[in-house]
Amino acid sequence: MDNSNLYDIIIIGGGPGGLSAAIYAARSEMKTVLFEAGMLGGQIATTTHVQNYPGSIQDCTGPKLTDRMEEQAKEFGAEIAYEYVDSITKKDNIFIIKTSSKKIYESKTVIACLGATPKMLGIDGEAKFRGLGVSYCATCDGGFFKNKEIAVVGGGDTALQEAIFLTKFASKIYLIHRRDEFRGAKSLETKIRNTPKIELVLNTVPLRILGTSTVEGLEIQNKVTQEISTLKLDGVFMFVGYKPNSELLKDLAELDSQGYVKTNADMSTKTPGLFAVGDMIAKPLRQAITAAADGAIASISAEKYIENMNM
Repeated sequence: MDNSNLYDIIIIGGGPGGLSAAIYAARSEMKTVLFEAGMLGGQIATTTHVQNYPGSIQDCTGPKLTDRMEEQAKEFGAEIAYEYVDSITKKDNIFIIKTSSKKIYESKTVIACLGATPKMLGIDGEAKFRGLGVSYCATCDGGFFKNKEIAVVGGGDTALQEAIFLTKFASKIYLIHRRDEFRGAKSLETKIRNTPKIELVLNTVPLRILGTSTVEGLEIQNKVTQEISTLKLDGVFMFVGYKPNSELLKDLAELDSQGYVKTNADMSTKTPGLFAVGDMIAKPLRQAITAAADGAIASISAEKYIENMNM
């Protein structure tokens, strides 16, 4: 093994968690490279306005915040490589990373920041208006819908919780669910039914999202009567689930029943030297700020792991 090509920390994924990890790692003079298969920033890069990240100001957008993080990571010496990682294996305490370009990288530690992908309904207009009235995060975007009428799609705990949260902002919420019963907790359902701002639209499926430059309405169909109608709206929040991007770690980390990676408080997994952060891990809140915090913790933990390796 050529130690000159051996990295201290390899980071996979360029969202807030990965960029935060890169900043902390490079600042500690760890030889660091971050791999990103698409564009840096992850889900936040598609956000037109950022209001709940410390230091963000009125004109702060997801791309602007991402650019600042990237600049800071590079300033401290982190490398950024736009490559897809095909596999991770470990041999003799060294991780071997193979990329789609057939290159092989070696590292003492790995921090995985692969995120989670919102499940999309796939209806007409959903992709077109994402970030322009279509949202998958009430905490991120609720503030943009003050005194506006919106729809929430879903029937599980998340949909019910987020619908209740959105009553702080929206003047009216249509809660659309394809069945006549909710899958969420009965306590949440009771609260929903006793909230005047929320109107239940059951046995109903969304057909298409309407609008020109932003969301203006939602076409829906009643599954019992087959009647098609249109709701005049300013936004649509989709809560039909997330899929953690944990396939790459399935043989190296323990996953929960939904596929999220189980980590310890220091972001370590069951494989020594492998850390996981951000939306792909099992935790109660998935936001840019929590991902960034995870990345900082993982980087410091990786540095301590390397120190122990060298003793």
